[in-house]
Amino acid sequence: MTSPAPRPTTTSDPSAREPDARRDQGGVTLGAAFLMATSAIGPGFLTQTALFTALYGADFAFAVLASVLVDVAVQANVWRVLGVARMRGQELATALLPGLGTGVAVLVALGGLAFNIGNVAGCGLGLNVFGVPTAWGATLSGLGAVVLLWRPRAGQALDVFAKTLASLKIVLTAAVMVWTHPDYGAAARAMVMPSRVAFLPIVTLVGGTVGGYITFAGVHRLLDAGIGGPGDARRLGRAAVTGIVVTALMRMLLFLAVLGVVGRGGVLDPGNPAASAFRLGAGEWGYRLFGVVLWAAAISSVVGCSYTSLSFFSDVEALRRRAGLAVAAFIGVSLAIYLLIGRPVGLLVAAGALNGLILPVTLGVVLMAARRRDLLGAYRHPRPLLVAGWLAWSVSLAAGARAVVEALRWVAK
Repeated sequence: MTSPAPRPTTTSDPSAREPDARRDQGGVTLGAAFLMATSAIGPGFLTQTALFTALYGADFAFAVLASVLVDVAVQANVWRVLGVARMRGQELATALLPGLGTGVAVLVALGGLAFNIGNVAGCGLGLNVFGVPTAWGATLSGLGAVVLLWRPRAGQALDVFAKTLASLKIVLTAAVMVWTHPDYGAAARAMVMPSRVAFLPIVTLVGGTVGGYITFAGVHRLLDAGIGGPGDARRLGRAAVTGIVVTALMRMLLFLAVLGVVGRGGVLDPGNPAASAFRLGAGEWGYRLFGVVLWAAAISSVVGCSYTSLSFFSDVEALRRRAGLAVAAFIGVSLAIYLLIGRPVGLLVAAGALNGLILPVTLGVVLMAARRRDLLGAYRHPRPLLVAGWLAWSVSLAAGARAVVEALRWVAK
């Protein structure tokens, strides 16, 4: 795992940046966007999308669109404010109110741990498609993630890793979508005129896409690379939108692929809805493709989750000096809990709702800091973006409060 850079000042002087950022700002920025996207596109993403498509059919398209609009408002605000201030999430919270940063860090780490249990489980399930025992698949994948993040130049490897696996997941899912022949017209109509609207899918998608640690995955990577300051505000905003677009593309492709299956009367296995959708839609070769997609989604999320969750404790000297051991411990605890509780489909739904409830706290911190001249200097945060951010905050707060009841009922089933 890369050693966190000392907190920079609010300047855009390129000389203050790390060498890799000066040589290849575009590559680092795109890598950060894909890191955010691949962190979001994990086993929970696949499970939630397949599960809700089976429950709501074409009407789920509205939840996808609503979540994307909220996601853009959230990420554009978070990336710009943190990037311009050149502070990580916990540092910004502490600057607003002493002690708040610790609370935010603990909240994000707990939400990340909840998701990471599902992530390591997904690694095992993905490799199990090819005959590897689930426990061994999860363990070997976890070791691989530790090795990647323990490397001296982990940041550059992380960028390449994120872009490669995101592209692989999109291409393979698109192939299955074409094979299942979904009703594109019904999906398009339901996107703007659904016959029913449910809060749990919306808040779960938002929580799974920009809730908890995922909100900060890309911008923390940019800060570690030395990118930030007022001069990078537009680049930060574009990178945030790029990450959401990649995530939304994968979500829509997967939704359409599953819609094609359930539209023909296919019944998904509640124990592994995404896998059964690929198998029903494209036969055995589709099931094999799902194994690749699931493993790629899971391992990239393990890496993104571990990297970002621990970046919230970058100011703890003991962890900074032993970053490799901290990564190994975080992944090891996730793996141990998974091996004890088994297949966590219900946990993945609950984790999305939990991270959706964390979102109002973290987004609120960012929006309050957006008008602080002592933190942002001469930079003026765009008013339309700020208004959109507060609207997204209101939606996330109201929907999260209602969805937590639905999530508890779901897990209790």
